[in-house]
Amino acid sequence: MKVLLLGSGGREHALAWKLAQSPKLTTLYASPGNPGIAQHAECISLSNDKLVSFCKTADIDLVIVGPEQPLVDGVADLLTAAKIPVFGCSQKAARLEGSKAFMKDMLNAAKVPTAFYGRFTDIEKATAFIHKNGAPIVVKTDGLAAGKGVIICETIEEAITAASDMLSGESFGTAGNEIVIEEFLEGPEISYFALCDGKTVLPLTSAQDHKRAYDGDKGPNTGGMGTYSPAPILTPALEQEIIEKHLNPTLKTMADMGCPFTGVLFAGLMLTKDGPKMLEYNIRFGDPECQSLMLRMESDLLDILDKAAHKKLDEVGKVQWSKKPAITVVMAAKGYPASYQKGSEIKNLEAIKEAIIFHAGTKEENGKILANGGRVLNICATGTTLAEARECVYDAIEQIDWPEGFYRSDIGWQALKLPASPVKTGAL
Repeated sequence: MKVLLLGSGGREHALAWKLAQSPKLTTLYASPGNPGIAQHAECISLSNDKLVSFCKTADIDLVIVGPEQPLVDGVADLLTAAKIPVFGCSQKAARLEGSKAFMKDMLNAAKVPTAFYGRFTDIEKATAFIHKNGAPIVVKTDGLAAGKGVIICETIEEAITAASDMLSGESFGTAGNEIVIEEFLEGPEISYFALCDGKTVLPLTSAQDHKRAYDGDKGPNTGGMGTYSPAPILTPALEQEIIEKHLNPTLKTMADMGCPFTGVLFAGLMLTKDGPKMLEYNIRFGDPECQSLMLRMESDLLDILDKAAHKKLDEVGKVQWSKKPAITVVMAAKGYPASYQKGSEIKNLEAIKEAIIFHAGTKEENGKILANGGRVLNICATGTTLAEARECVYDAIEQIDWPEGFYRSDIGWQALKLPASPVKTGAL
């Protein structure tokens, strides 16, 4: 098969790394790719108006869409109209991530357990809702905000300020034209992944994310500073409950609403004292959750995604996973998730032998690897135990010469500190 992978982050590097292992793959292209992806694929730069013509000229058998933004913008519809097989959901179905208000309304229609909420475009009504329900409370942008449009507010005043800043466009631009304000949930968070083809849910596995920027789950929310998989807190009974009470009703309701879902269903859940409640859905592999998942997946990723694109997931059977846990630690540019500098050189990557490095925000100039984003590198490993994998990753990080970067030193603390301490952040 000839495959085109869209994206340029650590998630796409992990997907390229795994796709390259498929016996079905003959040629892998990536647009735009990055220096790490270039180890596995021919990197090209395609605008939307050239995408279809390239796919037809190159005889592409499958397009795999990595990030959420192209899906929200309708790239899957564009390819489907041209009869080019694509793994990724339609623009209408992409509202599941592109609009938190749509997602919450869908959860209500599907009777999926979730936090109570309100939708607002008017600050006075939002303020009244906040006063009525008190704090702590969670304020979210309706639209995409690179994983950062969620503020957990400890006081009523903080919540009103957050709502005002969002609605004014001051903090998140047009993503905050409408906001969702919802109940603060307590308990450990978990990420669960499944593939869908509009009619079948194929369960994958779990991961635990670390959203806050700094050790001890302190600091602002980020796109994710590290993950491990599987999440020990997920029991078989809990997994079955998530599939039956969350994922299956979601897939049925999306179809009933005229937007059947094909792609990755990434469920962010809070394990409350009343059972799992859905925080939010994403419509793609998590980043950096995907990196940990790909290290553990033993099945042929390309075969599975191809079957999903052709609505044949019922032919796959059970996805096979390594029993070895995997961990990913993000190295980010100092200042992230606020302003940060680009262009600093990263040295000594070639010396890393035991861990796997996925490039997230890098570029290559004159043979040098330079930082070119907020989250820049993902350092990953598997081990007989999570502690062993974690030690391997942090040993590798010590060898990387990049003074302008930072990372969390406590990734995996929930699993390694027994009993697992609840992470009370209220959002993914």
